[in-house]
Amino acid sequence: MRALPIALCTALAVSGCSNFLPASGPSANAVASGADVATDQGLLARYEIVDVNAAVVEALRGRPLDSLLASFGDRRPSVEPVIGVGDTVAVTIYEASTGGLFSGTLSVDRFSSGSKSATIPPQVVTRDGAITVPYAGRIQVAGKRVQDVQSQIEQELAGKAIEPQVIVTVVQPTSTAVTVTGEVTAGARLPLSTKGDRLLDVVASAGGVRAPVSETFVRLSRGSTTATVPLTAIVSNPRENIFLRPGDTLTLVRDPQTFLAVGALGAQAEIPFSAEGITLAQALAKARGLSDVQADPAGVFIFRFEPASVVRRLRPGSPLLSSNFVPVVYRINMRDPNSLFVSQAFRMRNRDLVYVSNAPFTEVQKVLSVFSTITAPVSAGASVYAGVR
Repeated sequence: MRALPIALCTALAVSGCSNFLPASGPSANAVASGADVATDQGLLARYEIVDVNAAVVEALRGRPLDSLLASFGDRRPSVEPVIGVGDTVAVTIYEASTGGLFSGTLSVDRFSSGSKSATIPPQVVTRDGAITVPYAGRIQVAGKRVQDVQSQIEQELAGKAIEPQVIVTVVQPTSTAVTVTGEVTAGARLPLSTKGDRLLDVVASAGGVRAPVSETFVRLSRGSTTATVPLTAIVSNPRENIFLRPGDTLTLVRDPQTFLAVGALGAQAEIPFSAEGITLAQALAKARGLSDVQADPAGVFIFRFEPASVVRRLRPGSPLLSSNFVPVVYRINMRDPNSLFVSQAFRMRNRDLVYVSNAPFTEVQKVLSVFSTITAPVSAGASVYAGVR
């Protein structure tokens, strides 16, 4: 009967050598004490430890997710498009009868008896915003509506051609196009229609998305502003499906979102999640929860690189703020019932590492296992010896 207390005492005595035992990672105490390391110059900070509570969750909400509506608004483009520099324009001139200014070069229009028409070869609107029309000279067209340019050319040809009628056609509306690239079936420069096109309309015109919707992000650049949102957020929230404007660049990026689950969890793996994101509670559920026989509920950690602006709100005096990104270890005590609420509000980020340390008694169990392995042959020999006697 004295064997168990002796074995237990021996195990506790040698448990200080647990650094030599197999383990899935550092203990909770090791994570806490490892934030600072002693050097000849004093303590050197290696990472920040932040205990997760309602105030921390609220501070992290100060890092808002991008929103297309908030970044660009949703104003419909003008229903009266104008000609712009770079557009390709064709001009067709009609005269009322033969014998006019262009009689020697025009062919009879098969759609109207006795009238003549000529089409000037398509030309690109140059940087000075003009095109050339025979006998009318240089015509300023940039920034003008098609009907206004038609009237201007007719006025220039009045008295030269016989009752001229002009039709101006924008063959390639480059100035009203948007650029669509990335994970679309057919990336291209696509002209916007007169009625205005929303983002998903343009994606559909480019042949749709090649990557899974749950892994796709939409990156919209307009001028000096760029915003990136999950495609699922646009699909589920029509307010994010904003009107595009000429000159916009739309890039669809495939970026599978994952987190690493290691330590005393039901599953240790790289686990994917939707582009819309998940909470810590959902992440732990995806990792099949904490191991009942191994985990330390007070040792749940999330390892993450945070922007210095975020760390400045959490730790204003941190010595690590000189870097753009600061290593942060978020700690949550799952023994506290309130942590169940906090874990439902704490948002996971792409490439986060969730680590759960072993419970202290797990190390004692390992020592006992090693001790029993060593003492079993001795005990067996002692029993045989006693039997012989």
